[in-house]
Order: sequence, then structure tokens, then C-alpha cells
Amino acid sequence: MSYVIAAIAITGQVVSTFATVEAGKAQQEALERRAEEEKFAAQTEELKRQEELNAIQAANIVALSTSGIKAEGTPSSIALETSKLIGESTGVNIANLSNRLRRFEMEGKQARSSANLQAASLLLKDARQIGSDITALMS
Repeated sequence: MSYVIAAIAITGQVVSTFATVEAGKAQQEALERRAEEEKFAAQTEELKRQEELNAIQAANIVALSTSGIKAEGTPSSIALETSKLIGESTGVNIANLSNRLRRFEMEGKQARSSANLQAASLLLKDARQIGSDITALMS
């Protein structure tokens, strides 16, 4: 009878440790999926923004050409400055996306590492009991 109780106790401890490790893996995978979703959403948002900016620039070009203003001097300078601002804002958006993706990656690695440490801690905490249970099974 004590064999059965010892075997059940060992099995419970092993299952608990395994579940802790698997929970860490699942959390890491969830954060990796979230990072991919964020990346896709940011790319979609950037494409939409570029389309809107292209439409605005096209409308400006049409307005200038129909009004008889040549794209030289001040109108040309304004268009150039607008293009520079668009490029800078795109760079800022890319940097923000990169930072978010790195954060998700780090959180995933930390979650998995934490789960592994917790699993090891569970095993060490219960090592004496496992030893007693194995001794009981052997005798």
C-alpha cells in the first residue's frame, strides 16, 4: 500500500513540474504570436498611412498644375519638406515597432526561464520527499 502512495506522490510531483515547464513554453509562444500580430498590424497601418499620404500629395500636384503654378520654388520646397517629414515619421514608427517586438521577445524568454526555475525549485523543494518515496518503493 505504501508503494502505491509513494508512486502517486512521485507522479504528482513530476506532473506538477512538467505542467510548470509547459506553462512557461505556452506563455512564451503566446507572446511570440502577439509580436507577430503586432508586426502585421503595424505593417498594415503603415501601408494605409502611405496610401493616404500619396493621395494627399497627388491632390496637391493636381491642384498646383490646374492652378497654373509650376512646381518650382516654394511649392517644390514645401513638397520636399513634406516628404522629409513623412520619412522621419516612418522611421519613428519602425523604431517603435522594433522596440515592441523586442519587448515581447524578452517577456517570452523571461516567462519560459521563470517557469523552468520554478520547476527546478519545486523539484529541489520536494527532493527529500521524493528520496523517501523512492526508498519506500525500493524496500
